[in-house]
Amino acid sequence: MKIVTTESVSGYTITVHLGTVVGNTIRARHIGKDIYAGLRTLVGGEIKEYTTMLAESREQAMERMVQRAEEMEADAIVGVRFQTSMIMATTAELMVYGTAVKLSASNQ
Repeated sequence: MKIVTTESVSGYTITVHLGTVVGNTIRARHIGKDIYAGLRTLVGGEIKEYTTMLAESREQAMERMVQRAEEMEADAIVGVRFQTSMIMATTAELMVYGTAVKLSASNQ
């Protein structure tokens, strides 16, 4: 499965647009991680607890998007974008979306 942020895939022609595919996950902050993060804000630097949580969320959302594209028998997902939004004070949604397409090799 090819996944690109562009509207086309180099070396291929899009033959069919199958539709939008979406993957998302909603995560809640953990009180223990919030305590460490709060302490880290006092001294500065990366808040690794949140970096890890967001990286895991991105991977899970991507896996769900790809699964939906595979169910549609897509060859690729083009125009991939990420979006985040706060659901409640302690939860956030991470969503990824794009267009599932069928490809054929370009005659170049």
